[in-house]
Amino acid sequence: MRRLALLLVLLIAVLPALAQDRRTDEHSYAQPDKVRISDLGLDLAINFDKRQLAGSATLTLAWADPAQRDLVLDTRDLAISAVEARSGKRKFRAVPFVLAERDERFGSKLTITLPRQYDQVRITYATSPQASGLQWLSPAMTAGGKTPFMFSQSQAIHARSWVPLQDTPSVRFTYSARIKTPADVMALMSADNDPAAPRDGDYSFTMPQAIPSYLMAIAAGDLVFKPISARAGVWAEPRTVDRAVKEFQDTEKMIQVTEQLYGDYRWGRYDLLILPPSFPFGGMENPRLSFITPTVIVGDGSLVSLIAHELAHSWSGNLVTNASWKDMWLNEGFTSYVENRIVEALYGKERADMEFVNSRNGLAAELADLPEAQQVLVLPARGGSDPEDALSAVAYDKGAWFLQFLEQRFGREAFDPFLRSWFDTHAFQSVDSDQFVAFLRTHLMAAQPGVVTDAELAVWLTQPGIPAYAPKTTSPRFDAVDAARESWTKRRVAARDLKTAKWTTQEWVYFLEGLPSKLPADRLVELDQAFRFTGTPNGELAMRWYPLCVRSEYFEARPAMSLFLRKIGRRKLIMPTYEALSQTDEGLAYAEQIFAMSRPGYHPITSGSVQALLEKAKAAAAVPAK
Repeated sequence: MRRLALLLVLLIAVLPALAQDRRTDEHSYAQPDKVRISDLGLDLAINFDKRQLAGSATLTLAWADPAQRDLVLDTRDLAISAVEARSGKRKFRAVPFVLAERDERFGSKLTITLPRQYDQVRITYATSPQASGLQWLSPAMTAGGKTPFMFSQSQAIHARSWVPLQDTPSVRFTYSARIKTPADVMALMSADNDPAAPRDGDYSFTMPQAIPSYLMAIAAGDLVFKPISARAGVWAEPRTVDRAVKEFQDTEKMIQVTEQLYGDYRWGRYDLLILPPSFPFGGMENPRLSFITPTVIVGDGSLVSLIAHELAHSWSGNLVTNASWKDMWLNEGFTSYVENRIVEALYGKERADMEFVNSRNGLAAELADLPEAQQVLVLPARGGSDPEDALSAVAYDKGAWFLQFLEQRFGREAFDPFLRSWFDTHAFQSVDSDQFVAFLRTHLMAAQPGVVTDAELAVWLTQPGIPAYAPKTTSPRFDAVDAARESWTKRRVAARDLKTAKWTTQEWVYFLEGLPSKLPADRLVELDQAFRFTGTPNGELAMRWYPLCVRSEYFEARPAMSLFLRKIGRRKLIMPTYEALSQTDEGLAYAEQIFAMSRPGYHPITSGSVQALLEKAKAAAAVPAK
């Protein structure tokens, strides 16, 4: 009876979350149930001096409601000069429009009133120099130092800052574009980039597969191409391209491994664009052209799981997309699981297990500070919230853990075909958690009754934390790291005598994360003399070493730490150090000085994150102690 009561309680908890219309996107003004964009045509010029894109967007419309006459779009800080409409091949005619007052988070709703249901609407506009989805770099901020650079970051809702559209993952559309640049600049998009295209300042692109707005991307700069295989290669600045090709030489092997597991790669080419270090993320899975941070080029291939992750999105996320941001786990959780399977297939189970352990340790640390309401996979409606709050370790690592749980319960011989069928059945669709649960029940749970119970499913999807019955992953190599760390912390062995010659980045990350939160400065000196952490080119180590230096008042590391924070704009790598600095008045003042110097080179997304952190710390410091 007690188990039955628990089951009923959990089902009552899960049903409301799954019963609501999960396809509704609270982060968009659009009304896709009434009318949808089916195709987008861009004609834009890039002006580096003005930090502006200017031109037009032509939207082809698919009307669903016969009575609907308004087209509602998402915009943010766009200067709209004209809106026109037409049907067939007739001339465009001007139509009225209203741009609502700006909302700080969601931008301005654009309402276009049409006398009838036209086939196309053309909007003439220009972006703001402060567009949240674009970063403009002066030549001095690039590797070559001679040509300016511009790139986009549309996820989660930043596409609306450079194109007026329905900025929601529930709407998918094809697109084409003509992009004009200065003659010495190469332009690329998340489309059919031609490796042999001449650099002439006039470029055309086509994306024949329907994608959501957050996967639309553009970049322009001094970019050259080198192949990895017949369908994969690297775009980068000339000084970077050779190192990138060498580091990511296994990309074609990754594609082949994933195809064997989950079906054909459906996007034509798979190229990598290596961005400047100011890129705010590790990577962005823009179709056909993943944007990649240079911080993973460390010379030994130890961080190439990032490439496996962005490639995996070609099946999970890009091919099968979350319909709203509250179901982000359907995107990132699936991708993190597939990433680990790629790593295991190419580099062995030992490395895959180490990466799982490190990611789950990170999840545990994040859960300790995360409100319980944000610890569930199936998030409730999140009206008014920042959609990027859903991009937490819960979506990535708890989501992957849940899929590993299903894999171990049902066995790979059943789970692998199930996951492949999920991708095939829902290809080029936007889906929600209801659909996945229904698919899971029909294709796995019904075939093997009792292997996973309704109660267990409900706990994974709607309860905070990690279930006690979650599969445990261990690593013998990490056991050796634990022993080495204990020997050093208890002063039984000097740092220089630790047997670390064959350690990988994964082992060093585990070593650093297991150290006490503070150490005497002389102990950090010993570590630094033995392993040269200060000034390391490996961002995964730097992001763990410098906060430890801050907490331990190891001031000798500050010059290198300052250089790291000024050079790197990847949020994951720099936020822990800013967080550590903000904990004291002196550290906060130092952090503000660094931020003032760094801000011109940071992406708007990174600047916003750092500024919010520092303002919160200043506000807390201003409150008198009780």
